[in-house]
Amino acid sequence: MTLEAKIALQIATLDRFANLFPCVTIVHNLKNKTILWMSDRGLNELNIDISDLVKLNSAEYHAKYFNPEDAKEYVPKLFGLLQRNNNEECVSYFQQVRINGQKHWTWHLSSSKVLMRDDENNPVLMITQSISIDSMKSLTLKAERTLQENNFLKQNAIAFSKLSKREIEVLSCLASGESAVTCGEKLFISPKTVETHRKNVRKKLGINSFAELSKYARAFDLI
Repeated sequence: MTLEAKIALQIATLDRFANLFPCVTIVHNLKNKTILWMSDRGLNELNIDISDLVKLNSAEYHAKYFNPEDAKEYVPKLFGLLQRNNNEECVSYFQQVRINGQKHWTWHLSSSKVLMRDDENNPVLMITQSISIDSMKSLTLKAERTLQENNFLKQNAIAFSKLSKREIEVLSCLASGESAVTCGEKLFISPKTVETHRKNVRKKLGINSFAELSKYARAFDLI
């Protein structure tokens, strides 16, 4: 059987059973970096026909539907998976997906593995299954907030790295609700010095409110 015939048989099998499961199933063609097939559930979420989807190359597909900030974390995982070329291994990761033409992102939990190889054992197809976190009743609102804070952390890590050790200590104190006087006593510095550090923190982080200051403190585990 030719490789093309094997691929066609694999897709036919998936097409027959994929819609029985509460997840989106996607098959990536690793040779030309396109989507080869997607289950009806996924096509409905993205509001696109399979004939139009397969015309998109990898860059177009990801730019249209996925948050590029997440890709910085999971793309290296996928490349590592392909390099190791382990038939049993899979990698799991979170993605923010724009579904049904909406402007906001929807968090998904995805898992990928190599689906098929050629006669030289080179990966040809990769399969990914993805489920919306909104449909996973066991995940609490706290977990959703954790995902959002993790995304905030990645986006603002460079700005946070500009803070000195003392500025981080002052940020932690103030975000915990301590006054400049109490913070100064705790750090053995004057309230005036605390205020100076507060101004420097706000300037470096580009923030103006206590709420923004607290958001940084939570994301970077200071409170």
